[in-house]
Amino acid sequence: MRRRSQLYVPANNPRMIAKAATLDADSIVFDLEDGVPLGEKASARKGLPSAIREADWGRREIAVRINALGTDDGDRDLAALRSEPRIDSLVVPKADSDLSAAAKGTGKGLIPLIETARGLLRIEEVVRSEGVVAVSYGAGDLAASVGGDIEAYGRNVTVKTLVVVAIDKVFFDLADEEGFRAEALEAKRLGYAGKQVVHPDQVRLSNEVFSPTVDELRNAKEIVESYEAAARAGKGAIRVGDRLVDAVHYRWAKRILEHAGP
Repeated sequence: MRRRSQLYVPANNPRMIAKAATLDADSIVFDLEDGVPLGEKASARKGLPSAIREADWGRREIAVRINALGTDDGDRDLAALRSEPRIDSLVVPKADSDLSAAAKGTGKGLIPLIETARGLLRIEEVVRSEGVVAVSYGAGDLAASVGGDIEAYGRNVTVKTLVVVAIDKVFFDLADEEGFRAEALEAKRLGYAGKQVVHPDQVRLSNEVFSPTVDELRNAKEIVESYEAAARAGKGAIRVGDRLVDAVHYRWAKRILEHAGP
């Protein structure tokens, strides 16, 4: 599943849910947690499955951010969503332990969010859980967990490196396109495949940054074709232009082409 952009949509807003089906996001996350006031969680939970069924989502991944596991709302979310076939994945906030039971109980993919000190220390246990298909982190909740600064944790390369499996965190300054682009480019260099977004304008920016450029595709294709031809001739490391190319460069190039999609 390609996730260049993962758009968060409040699950209690029918207008935004309908609009999400028209946007070019790879993944839509309907939020039952922080995006929904406490008094509206029950109605949002009840209405979300039918709202999802009423729209044409094409090949988009449909996910729901549930409330934290072990809470009353989290348990109700699991019970309400486990039988909805169009929901592919559940985003699990404040993940800090093995999540396999949630995967087995729902049959859904899991996307844990590392948002606490305990979750960060136990990240290996979290991501090894059955059903985990990606992982991300929330800088705001993580900073609050340790009494730190949100911006500092948003920039923290150590945290980003520990979490680098799929989707980068949200960029909340909706007016700062250059800031979003710079943060997305940094995430791409670290190996992230995409970025969480909270506004339709950020979908376009994220898709642009995380889609391979024409030069990247041309370079990757040349490496793959040259290396595979050399391998058929019994050769290992080869020269492509002015570059030495071996197995690691070949794997990198294959990854670029795979992420480009069909």
